[in-house]
Amino acid sequence: MNIAISLMGGLGLFLYGMNLMGEGLQKSAGNKLKKIIEMLTSNVVMGVLVGAVVTGIIQSSSATTVMVVGFVNAGIMNLSQAIGIIMGANIGTTVTAQLVSFDLNALAPLALGIGIIFYLFATNDKVKHTAEILIGFGILFTGMEFMKNAVEPLAQYKSFTDALLYFGKNPILGVVAGFMITGIIQSSSASMGMLIALASQGILPLSAALPILYGDNIGTCVTSLISSVGASRNARRAAIMHLSFNVIGTIIFMLILNKPISAIVTYLDPGNTARQLANAHTLFNLTNVIILLPFSKYIVKLSTKIMPIKENEDEISSNTKYLDDRMFETPSIALANSVQEVVRMGNKSTNTLKYSMSALIDKDNIVLKKAFESEKTVNKLQKDLLSYLLKLSKEPLRDDERFMIDSLYHTVNDIERVSDHAENIAELAGEMIKSDLVFSETAIKEINEIYGKTLKNLEYSLTALNDMDFNLANEVLKTEEEVNYLEKTYRKAHITRLNEGDCTIDAGVIFLDLLTNIERISDHCKNIARMVLDFQ
Repeated sequence: MNIAISLMGGLGLFLYGMNLMGEGLQKSAGNKLKKIIEMLTSNVVMGVLVGAVVTGIIQSSSATTVMVVGFVNAGIMNLSQAIGIIMGANIGTTVTAQLVSFDLNALAPLALGIGIIFYLFATNDKVKHTAEILIGFGILFTGMEFMKNAVEPLAQYKSFTDALLYFGKNPILGVVAGFMITGIIQSSSASMGMLIALASQGILPLSAALPILYGDNIGTCVTSLISSVGASRNARRAAIMHLSFNVIGTIIFMLILNKPISAIVTYLDPGNTARQLANAHTLFNLTNVIILLPFSKYIVKLSTKIMPIKENEDEISSNTKYLDDRMFETPSIALANSVQEVVRMGNKSTNTLKYSMSALIDKDNIVLKKAFESEKTVNKLQKDLLSYLLKLSKEPLRDDERFMIDSLYHTVNDIERVSDHAENIAELAGEMIKSDLVFSETAIKEINEIYGKTLKNLEYSLTALNDMDFNLANEVLKTEEEVNYLEKTYRKAHITRLNEGDCTIDAGVIFLDLLTNIERISDHCKNIARMVLDFQ
């Protein structure tokens, strides 16, 4: 019982240390992680590199594959891109096993001490993130030492060692055991940590460890399979690709490459089973990628065979495109996607304005209906975005990323208000059509000028937000001053026309309301631009 308690305690420390180190690395990487993802193209080799680097940073292949399922579910990534990242994730996950296979326990107290001091007294965010990495590193190896000490007495139990040796003689049972262990604890790195702890105490020979190792790689697919439940059929295919890739690789190694890999790792480290096991883990995943990479398109086809494409696939209905809760595995990427969704909402709001103005100028009832439909979409996006940002704010983020979330709250509301004012213009258009009112040529000319500047301001402010373009944001502020001037000038001129009888009272009232709504739209564009400039 004491052995089980100590082992569980060590495993808990190991997992916590790994997560803490991963969070520190993510925060340190920040925008770089987003740029790594943006490097992704249809080139499957580039996908492998991206998957390996991202997994090395976030310290979890499960988190990477869950993120991929989210990307595919959102329609941001296709299956041909996804397979490359999934393959790369398997390589990236070997970093942790390599790390813990070295005897670095003496460094754990030093890393903990330095990390805690820096974290408590440092004011610089970058230093704090580095401190988190050091603390995670220290806790990780402390947990590893706990596990080693916990399993040491097991060497005296012949029944236990005989059971482990049995896996070497019956490799299929070893694969099943590895699958179950990883499936339960949801981390192949943690299960590898336990294997290395047993191997380091001379309890687990390589011949018995390898089948369990192969099973670990299949067990890590459980997380992505679970995450795909309730997702689109395409997202479920991504999870199936992950499972297919690891199962095929396991079959190849079990039938053909088991003896060669044993010989290679034994030659590299003759007397160190822990190092042999870590190297076997790396060689398994690396060789698996090299062998199956040329057949990646067939793995994609296999996933569509297992889950055939239907003529009318019942995809998950959602107005949002870039938001998916699975992205919370990598908060910095979830935040980057939130910005994209806010910009997308802004484009929808821009469409509402265009439809409204077109309906007003051309007296078009069909376009008028489109304006009201577009406004409903913007309202739905606002609710979804605010809810998503609230959940995202509870994830581990850097201070500047938290500030970005706070700013996005206000920006989402600004964009929704733009659509509200566009809806007001649509209602004015409805009155114009119903009462068959007309503007004078001068009024139409003035409307087109102030509307043109406001529309440009709206488009510029969204581009500035998407690209974090400070020059464009400053341009928005200058144009906003021009819009304010035009609004005041045209208001005075129109009152003069009313007094002189150049236009009717009903059309004149609509004209003045129109000016007010257009000017207020430009005000909200200014708010978006100022939000961008806050990050200068």
